[in-house]
Amino acid sequence: MSALGEQTLSTLWERTRMQGDMPGFAKAITSILGAMRGEDEKEFDMARTVLSDPVLTQKVLRLANSGMYSAFGQHINTVSKAVLVLGTEAIGHLALGLKLIEELSVVSPDSGLAHIEMEKAVLAGIVAREVSATAENRHGEEAVVCSMLQTLGRMMITFYMPERWAALQDAAGEGKEDASAIDVLGMSLQDIGRAAAIHWGLPSNLLSGMRTMVPPADDEPAEPLSPEDWVAGVSTMSCICAGALWHDNEEGAAEVRRITARYSNMIGVSTDRLALAIEQAKVVAASDLSIAPLSKPAERRAKALDQTRQRAAGNNILLSGLSDMRDSLDTASPGQMVSIALETVFKGLQFTRAVAFVRNRRENKYMARMCLGEGVREHLPAMQFPDAYEPNVFHAALSSDRVIFIENAADPKFAAKLPAWWRDTLNDARSFVILPLCSNGQPTGFLYGDWDDSFPVIHLSPTEFSLLNDIRSLVMKAAERRHQVDSVNRAA
Repeated sequence: MSALGEQTLSTLWERTRMQGDMPGFAKAITSILGAMRGEDEKEFDMARTVLSDPVLTQKVLRLANSGMYSAFGQHINTVSKAVLVLGTEAIGHLALGLKLIEELSVVSPDSGLAHIEMEKAVLAGIVAREVSATAENRHGEEAVVCSMLQTLGRMMITFYMPERWAALQDAAGEGKEDASAIDVLGMSLQDIGRAAAIHWGLPSNLLSGMRTMVPPADDEPAEPLSPEDWVAGVSTMSCICAGALWHDNEEGAAEVRRITARYSNMIGVSTDRLALAIEQAKVVAASDLSIAPLSKPAERRAKALDQTRQRAAGNNILLSGLSDMRDSLDTASPGQMVSIALETVFKGLQFTRAVAFVRNRRENKYMARMCLGEGVREHLPAMQFPDAYEPNVFHAALSSDRVIFIENAADPKFAAKLPAWWRDTLNDARSFVILPLCSNGQPTGFLYGDWDDSFPVIHLSPTEFSLLNDIRSLVMKAAERRHQVDSVNRAA
């Protein structure tokens, strides 16, 4: 290694010590792969791990309910069912991709260049997953991870040494940074990635899969590949395809067609089937991981808004959740039933946020206990109010024991009916619903869900009101059943 290369690595390790080692990700690879292989089962429960991360929870449920899994003929409303449907491998790959981007966002939220490189890496992993599934190769797991790591050197330089990345682009041009790496850094970007992987102590099979694998020329006979070479071939192809797909234009599409034709024989998948696998990867990336610019945020939001008008689809989710609740009625605790109910209404009505409130009789107040949606968890401590009657919409709903729907919470004429705690925590909601939970005429809590201004005007149908009443009825049946059991136990 040249003196310049040694200086580059020395600077890189020093900055990782100063800024924090980007992986956490390295540790995540080891633990998630262990779970996928069935190792350390007592220490790593996939469903519990998913539920501990709200972002991952929503991504897993969204993937389980996507068109790819429509053959299962049902909407998946709980993480446990999603794990059964998707399998631990698919969830593990999803978790790795999210972890990769999350680590960057936490340490350096303004690092746009590095974020782009990480998005491309996650997209490469998605391509590898779809290609491996098409090839029906048992080494697909390594191919997915190696595809994410193939451009590790690019990620490391953009993340920790952005001034050197700018020098690479000045010397060779944007998108051609590899060509100037030896002169500017003293070593190739791929060698830097490999050095980082060794520095983190990643397994040797992953190191092998991170190398570039070039197909033989058309006039050379194709020889059978070793598993290690096949993984390297898939990861190389996936990485190149991800770079082309990310731009989402005709030039990129043409590059994908060229690459698939070139790598088809090496990987052992026909060009047509490779094209279908990559198209599927593009759909997954756009709909489930929000890879920019594939996600086209404005178009995604327009599509989501259109889906809110498709009431039958939302009602099917509510019906599926009701089925889950009925199946669980004899075994689930009241708290578990509230959790399922909250998931069900959040997904079925496409709420921006959903919160479960419980009445604390000892402290004479209602307090928020569970929540779904972005930006709401930090406000939970402030979401509490006295249970003594006050003239506002929440006490009105609890007193009447009926579902209340507020279409326009911003109406000045309605302002006096909104309590201070709501204005302090949830006042960006345009419309909301309150589902009171009452037993023997006494309120025990309620479910709350709202929509912000990004959604169209909401009108709940009589069918939806009926389904919401069924949901809250099942929650209270679980509470009453638990009360009866406790009474019997005390009597005994």
